[in-house]
Amino acid sequence: MSKETDLKFWKTLTLEQMSRTQWESLCDGCGRCCLHKLEDEDTNEIYFTDVACRYLDEETCQCPHYDTRQSLVPDCLTIYPDWGEKFNWLPKTCAYRLLSEGKPLFDWHPLISGDPNSVHLAGISVRGRTFRDDEVS
Repeated sequence: MSKETDLKFWKTLTLEQMSRTQWESLCDGCGRCCLHKLEDEDTNEIYFTDVACRYLDEETCQCPHYDTRQSLVPDCLTIYPDWGEKFNWLPKTCAYRLLSEGKPLFDWHPLISGDPNSVHLAGISVRGRTFRDDEVS
């Protein structure tokens, strides 16, 4: 596979066909999946709060305990290609959700822009906009 083809794998492969490396690279680093969410029982609408997991690095919007996060936070989301309707628990800008819905990635996505900071520069990430869940009563 050429580098150009490999760089655009998300256009040619299904979520199920992606390697683990490709799958992980879909994450834009926005940190929104680490926010506490509320679901309206009547409409099933998902609402994102400004309360983030205590382990979310507020500067990088990454989890420093990513590989062991499930043992620290049993409710932590682990995203799988066959999630189906569960993708609605992710933000509408999330690559996993977009691709599962047959939609393209946004121009600010690091796979498109080539810049891992583009998600922050575009104002998509939660950087500087959250409260830690262990600091909220």
